Amino acid sequence: MDKAKVRVGVLMGGLSAEREISLKTGAGVLGALQERGWNAVGIDVDRSLPQRLIAEKVDVVWIALHGRFGEDGCVQGLLEVMGIPYTGSGVRASAVAMDKVSTKRALAEFPEVVMARDSVWRAGSPLPALKLPLVVKPGNCGSTIGITIVHRQEELAPALNAALAFDEEVLVEEFIEGDEITVAVVDGRALPVVGIVPESGFFDFEAKYTKGKTRYECPAKIADGASKHARTAAERAFQVLGCLGLARADFIIRRSDGIPVFLEINTIPGMTATSLSPMAAAVEGMSYPELVERILLSAHCMSPDVEV
Repeated sequence: MDKAKVRVGVLMGGLSAEREISLKTGAGVLGALQERGWNAVGIDVDRSLPQRLIAEKVDVVWIALHGRFGEDGCVQGLLEVMGIPYTGSGVRASAVAMDKVSTKRALAEFPEVVMARDSVWRAGSPLPALKLPLVVKPGNCGSTIGITIVHRQEELAPALNAALAFDEEVLVEEFIEGDEITVAVVDGRALPVVGIVPESGFFDFEAKYTKGKTRYECPAKIADGASKHARTAAERAFQVLGCLGLARADFIIRRSDGIPVFLEINTIPGMTATSLSPMAAAVEGMSYPELVERILLSAHCMSPDVEV
């Protein structure tokens, strides 16, 4: 393959609340592809995306978008209609994985994927009856945006309203005390577990994206049994949801019994050179540009069902 003749469009930015994070991912991916010799161009996504793809004569797309209109199946559907191969999961897997409630329901029958008890709340419904403390989060949002840990009953209503600002469906879960870990999965195989140690004790937006606020350990300093369990659960979630390319599953190691409790799976996780998935890949000897290129080479597009 002559890389110089393949026009790669790196989609970044976008319209979601995670725009700034996406720009960082996109810049890293673009640089890595160019370093590997690909004819890559960055495209800051807005509603003129179809025209931009045509004007740039894009042959294949590397999706570096996070959140709505990028990680939820919308852009994937557009690219399917245009017949342009793209990286990552397809329309259905993207849409389901982006929705935390749909993800949990899809995985409910698989015992290796342990999950917290939950309740779904919508405006006008009675307050959830779960025992405090609780975690309240938008059903369809990433990067811990709109999330609140509720310790007192009077905090519950404001937390629900805060989450409601991002999605009409709110997921209320029992609070799981323990240590956070994450497992990247590439082409169906789990990479080494990454341990997450936030300075504040809570891996929120600030802890994720402020330098020095969180320490990461890879491989994670957890029991071998917990590590194996988490990797198995991550691979199962990847497979059941129909993910492709790279995805990353997040867990909490429950302090009471050492079992990894599944939180969510991200179909387009952060991909700067210092992000968690490249960190795990590096432990197995794969450089950041190599990982970016591997994801590109897994790009796909459905064959049309009808002839036009």
